[in-house]
Amino acid sequence: MFEGLDMSKMGQMMEQLQSKAKEMEEQSKLVNLTAKAGGGMIEVTANGTGEIIDITIDDSILDDKESLQILLISAINDVNKMVEDNKKSQAMGMMGGLNPFGMK
Repeated sequence: MFEGLDMSKMGQMMEQLQSKAKEMEEQSKLVNLTAKAGGGMIEVTANGTGEIIDITIDDSILDDKESLQILLISAINDVNKMVEDNKKSQAMGMMGGLNPFGMK
């Protein structure tokens, strides 16, 4: 079942994986993802690690607290999903270069 599996290279592969993961995390800090709600009245921007780095609120919605809350929740949820999708995409790209079974 594990024919072709080179156990002597597993340590080296784990080091490569850790190195790529660290590099990916550093690159994620440079990525900005923005979600809009209410036709652009609310914008929430997060970096690739999920940190909210900016929120823009149109003045016209400041008087409607309930709508403001709903739109903020929507935009935050959307940007969080974008962050997760970005992380998955990066992880798949990172794993694409590794072949744990030594097969070609």
